[in-house]
Amino acid sequence: MYKKLSILAIALLLGVSAAFAQTGQMRSAVAGQKYKIKGVVVAKEDTNTFVVRDSVGVDTKVVITPNASIKNNAFFGGDRFPVTALVRGLNLEVKSGEVFGLVGPDGAGKTTTLRMLCGLIDPDEGEAIVAGLKVKDSSDEVKDAIGYMAQKFGLYGDLSVEENMDFYADLFGITGTTRAELKTRLLKMTRMEPFRDRLASKLSGGMKQKLSLMCTLLHKPQILFLDEPTNGVDPVSRRDFWLILEELVRDGLTVLVSTAYLDEAERCHRIGLMNQGRIVLSGTPAELKAAMPEKCYAIRGPNLRSLQQTLKARSGVVNVELSGAELHLFLAPAIPLLSIIADLDLEAERITPTLEDVLIAEIHRLGIQAAA
Repeated sequence: MYKKLSILAIALLLGVSAAFAQTGQMRSAVAGQKYKIKGVVVAKEDTNTFVVRDSVGVDTKVVITPNASIKNNAFFGGDRFPVTALVRGLNLEVKSGEVFGLVGPDGAGKTTTLRMLCGLIDPDEGEAIVAGLKVKDSSDEVKDAIGYMAQKFGLYGDLSVEENMDFYADLFGITGTTRAELKTRLLKMTRMEPFRDRLASKLSGGMKQKLSLMCTLLHKPQILFLDEPTNGVDPVSRRDFWLILEELVRDGLTVLVSTAYLDEAERCHRIGLMNQGRIVLSGTPAELKAAMPEKCYAIRGPNLRSLQQTLKARSGVVNVELSGAELHLFLAPAIPLLSIIADLDLEAERITPTLEDVLIAEIHRLGIQAAA
């Protein structure tokens, strides 16, 4: 059903990029209000444009109004949305026929990355290539080759499931037997046939996401961009949604998905951990777990919160996090476990770290580096 692509489906190479405010839009500074951008001003490109270098050496382009000023490397001006680089120095490649997952904390830049790849916003610098096309030069052709499903349900609540599908088929110019066959296949694949006459506003959260997916797939895209598609959806519907994705990938579709659920990240061929606008780790789930430098132990005992603080204070302990009814203890590679727990009443077991462990440990490590 889906056309096979070349080996590389998506490439995103960005230097200084996406200097947007928190709303996702560029905002100029307003004189009279103050905020500070952390970093050193290293260049002035013109009256309105400055380059700020942060603590790890990454340059960010910032635009302010001409009547704003800079004192002691701090910008004066701005409204209540400080101008911030949401994505910077990001290099990403997604291979044809794979599911690539973007995971990371809120504000890491996942949505901004997807929107740049879809041609909805432009990077300040760098280049995005999707389905062999440069997004900046061929945005219309790129949009014909992709499907994009945003976080928020955007279909028409006063139309039925089938009416929404017909509306999108009209937009894509899909008619006749082709439309009928596509609708039948998609309704069957998503198990939405019994609900084709139900108003979209009356669907459950999981059903709304299935309807969005069907409308996104009507024009047979080569690449599917999904922005946290199962956020707030019940576990059974989440499982069904991923079974549908796996069937689509077997048919040749390429998927780039952002997700807040690490059990979903486990289903991806490869994942990229985003933090503060960069991909800081990338690989298969198994590779990322195996590459974690710290030793990980499950700790069980009484009064876990008190025990957590006790362990955190000991030399050689990298971090301690609550995980359900136990603690996960991260030790530096050269530190023996007994030197940490010999005087404590607890049980300890060496475990393979979960993706959650890997994510938390990496963000903790980056925080320590930034503070140094």
